[in-house]
Amino acid sequence: MSEKRRDSKNRVLQNGESQRPDGRYQYKYINPYGKPKFAYSWKLVSTDKLPAGKRDCISLRDKIKQIQKDLDDGIDTIGKKMTVCQLYAKYIRQRGNVKRGTKKGRKALMDLLSADKLGATAIENVKLSDAKEWALRMQEKEVAYSSISNYKRSLKAAFYLAVQDDCLRKNPFDFQISEVLNDDTEPKEPLSPEQEKELLDFIQEDTVYQKYYDEIVILLETGLRISELSGLTDTDLDFVNRSVKIDHQLLRSTEDGYYIETPKTDNGVRQIPMTAAACEAFKRVLKNRKSAKPIIIDGYAHFLFLNQNGLPKVAANYDAMFQCLVKKYNKCHKEPLPKVMTPHTMRHTFCTKKANAGMNPKALQYIMGHANIVMTLNYYAHATFNSAKAEMDRLDAGMDTAA
Repeated sequence: MSEKRRDSKNRVLQNGESQRPDGRYQYKYINPYGKPKFAYSWKLVSTDKLPAGKRDCISLRDKIKQIQKDLDDGIDTIGKKMTVCQLYAKYIRQRGNVKRGTKKGRKALMDLLSADKLGATAIENVKLSDAKEWALRMQEKEVAYSSISNYKRSLKAAFYLAVQDDCLRKNPFDFQISEVLNDDTEPKEPLSPEQEKELLDFIQEDTVYQKYYDEIVILLETGLRISELSGLTDTDLDFVNRSVKIDHQLLRSTEDGYYIETPKTDNGVRQIPMTAAACEAFKRVLKNRKSAKPIIIDGYAHFLFLNQNGLPKVAANYDAMFQCLVKKYNKCHKEPLPKVMTPHTMRHTFCTKKANAGMNPKALQYIMGHANIVMTLNYYAHATFNSAKAEMDRLDAGMDTAA
């Protein structure tokens, strides 16, 4: 019978354990891919004293327990060693068919991870508290709450991939961001009916901004996203059936210049009915349109809304215009416009107005191009007994009339 192997303290070493000449303990095992792997520690058990000058570490026997548990559970002991940056890179590589805006957001998150200690951390060492601390650090860097929320959602999806691949048991990003951060986002308010009327009256009379009157009327009457408005061409208008075809949007970036993309969501492809006001505004736009430069963008030409150089307007043009418009309007009106006033405020106003008027939610969802009904329902006023009773009375009256 062979003599049992022992360490320098005369303790029996178990299968796979050994002690190196420098006193460090070693454990050899075979990973799921059939490759030999090694684990090391200066302590055999947790009660051992650490050799002088050595950094504290987990004992070899504790490491062996974890390794064996991972092997028994089918955890990928190699995959869990990848860093957070490596995991996120793997995640986005497998989801490559995305819009340019999404790619920019991904690069921004990767840059933040690369500059933060979390990015270089092995995913097996990321705990729930680490994920929450990361969110707090992002807020300290003055990253917007909405951006942190979106980034956290992306990291949750990436770590879910690691769980699915048996690299991890739990997802450290599976928490509500509101548990950690206060939402300091300025609330986006729609225009009241009175504000809408006063704004349109002001624009119509102002010598500087009256040229934007029709564009703002169209936004208020259609609920279009500003990139959808920018992308409109002659062929998108059907005055016979009084409809506007939405199947693309126009954007511009510093890197790529002008480019066309499909709408934000699959539901974004739609036809929007023209109101009488929208119809008249579109006709005036066509009548007053300046001569456009011969430009074709990804197969699209004859854009409706042009800047002073004869080129198509994009979101940045409208954002700048709205900022100056709001300042001038507020100087001569007692009741100021909402603090957050952008082209999107017009879309918000349209949806709120139609919801408060009692439009069928599914019809409104279609017009807005919302991906799901929940987004649309958020625009409807909170129900009360009186509002519910009034709605039931309205429906009953309609049924009685039909009978």
